[in-house]
Amino acid sequence: MRPLILLGIVLRLSAQETPVPAATDVKTDAAKESASPVPSAESWFTGSIDLGYRWRTDVGGSFDTYRSIVNLGSGPKLLGAEFTITDPKHRAFDRMDVRAYNLGDDPYATFHLTANKARLYDFNADYRDIAYFNFLPSYADPLLARGVVLDQQSFDIRRRFASFQLDLLPGHWFIPYLAYDRDSGSGTGATTFVTDGNQYAVPSRLRDLTNLYRGGVRFEFQRLHATLEQGGTTFKDDQSLYQNSSARNFGDVSTPVFGQTLSLTNLLAGYGIRGTSIYSKALLTASATRWLDLYGQFLYSQPDSTVNYQQTAVGNLFQQDQLLFYNSQQFLLSAESKMPHTSGSAGAEIRLPHSVRILESWLTDRLHNGGAASSQQLLSSPGFSQQIAAPIASSLVTNYNQVETNVIWDAMARLTLRGGYRRVWGDANDAILPPAGLASADAGKLRRNIEIGGFTFRPMRRLSITGEAEGASDNSAYFRTSLHDYQKARAQARFQASAALTFSADFSLLDNQNPASGVHYDYQARQQSISFLWSPAAGKIFDIQGSYSRSTLRSDIGFLSPQDLQPQRSFYRDNAHTTSAVLNVNLPPEGGLAPKITAGGSFFISSGSRPTAYYQPIAKLWLPMGKKLNWFAEWRYFGYGEAFYLYEGFRTHLVTAGVRIMP
Repeated sequence: MRPLILLGIVLRLSAQETPVPAATDVKTDAAKESASPVPSAESWFTGSIDLGYRWRTDVGGSFDTYRSIVNLGSGPKLLGAEFTITDPKHRAFDRMDVRAYNLGDDPYATFHLTANKARLYDFNADYRDIAYFNFLPSYADPLLARGVVLDQQSFDIRRRFASFQLDLLPGHWFIPYLAYDRDSGSGTGATTFVTDGNQYAVPSRLRDLTNLYRGGVRFEFQRLHATLEQGGTTFKDDQSLYQNSSARNFGDVSTPVFGQTLSLTNLLAGYGIRGTSIYSKALLTASATRWLDLYGQFLYSQPDSTVNYQQTAVGNLFQQDQLLFYNSQQFLLSAESKMPHTSGSAGAEIRLPHSVRILESWLTDRLHNGGAASSQQLLSSPGFSQQIAAPIASSLVTNYNQVETNVIWDAMARLTLRGGYRRVWGDANDAILPPAGLASADAGKLRRNIEIGGFTFRPMRRLSITGEAEGASDNSAYFRTSLHDYQKARAQARFQASAALTFSADFSLLDNQNPASGVHYDYQARQQSISFLWSPAAGKIFDIQGSYSRSTLRSDIGFLSPQDLQPQRSFYRDNAHTTSAVLNVNLPPEGGLAPKITAGGSFFISSGSRPTAYYQPIAKLWLPMGKKLNWFAEWRYFGYGEAFYLYEGFRTHLVTAGVRIMP
């Protein structure tokens, strides 16, 4: 019903508008008359394809860290492909563009295709394949002090993203479209099975899939643009945990509990989540008058989901609320929830005399999540059995609102000033029945008043300086690490010394404090950088570019230890230097061939809580073998080390050789 109502509103608003003129028969006849009868000499296929083979030496040091950061392997590769296909007869399509990179088991492969036929359709397709591996030996490892190297939150998964969209009648005032997006992942990893008094690292299998189906129509008029869209999603997420009975798992806590050592012998647990959602969306932009532009957006969705969980555990386990030891546990849970979600935004740009513009925006977001669950648990030991059934109901309600006003004034031909104010407020409430855990009900408020300022200054034709800043002191925030009393600033400068030499500089700062009792959060991040590009004679002989950045980070916060709820302090600091440079040299032609050499790399070094050094030099040679064939070779080195975690360092060489074919 909502899309039909919005369609009527759009048609009424646009009743007086004149659609963008379509191509007329007169233009078509003129084009036919002017078309040359001589066939075009242009090739129907243009572009290039890079094929090669990569060799990797044995990785010295930690192979797991190498895979977590670099993860490039040996073998044949389609390093890149960029080509365009045109159909002179304009049958199925007029033009097709294809781009593909890093195909051949690299950790990040992409494919992009566009095809169109004038005033009939536009088609876009994107595909990404990501191999995500994360196993840093020093991360999430409470057993490290005992000599056990195990990242208890590790992943070895593959994620695939695909997106397709078809626009019909492009160039018309009425443009229907259909789209489909798919996001899927699967793999293995390690996680923790948590029980009273202990937690156990166990293997896990993961699989998830989200499908998004959507369709709509765009209205394109001279002074009004509107979009109506209807869509829906399907979602599923499955995870299973298991523990082999061939060995006992003593978990992270070695201290006996009431004289007994806890352990896990066998585990089989898994959950399955299924969800669906239908949403409606409308967007509108309009140039109401010469001095006023308006825009608005509305979105309503109502997702619902179901969850099923089952668990069987065997070992010497502990139930804390009953001070009970047991040997076997069976647990079943089923739950369902609904989450109606409404959001909307609107804004305007008002252009006043004397080079003054006012930008006004408003945003609201309202979410209500209600769920219910039922569970059954069976605990047993020799001569003992206990069954527990429990219903659970929960709710979460959040409201978020934001209003912002900005005034932009072109004070002089070379100076633009901006000032504004942003007001953010909201509230959140959640409840669990019957009461469970540390709290059965909680409520929070968000109140923030932000002052905004900025400028753009061009003191001379070759120099431009921009700056922006904002600051706030709020009364309350949802989370301990949210922006509370903060100041944020950024400044940029660009100077073109000559036609061949350009300098750039950048500075950014974020300072945030939460002085609340028990929190005392202090966070600061600062970065300064400078870069240059020198390209004499438009790079005909050589060009060089480089950059240097200096960054500091400090975080200090209090927290409660999960084991005994005693106050602790978390302090982290990092001081880093990063530099990079690339030199391209075009060698003198020899026999009609002009080789090209590229050399450079990057270097990162830091001190503080986790001193790190990371080197990545690179050298590349391009050698033309003819008009349609180039040969290339590349050498890269990766050297990584940490002063406090020497076992996480690695080093390796990569050599790639291949050809670029230009049909």
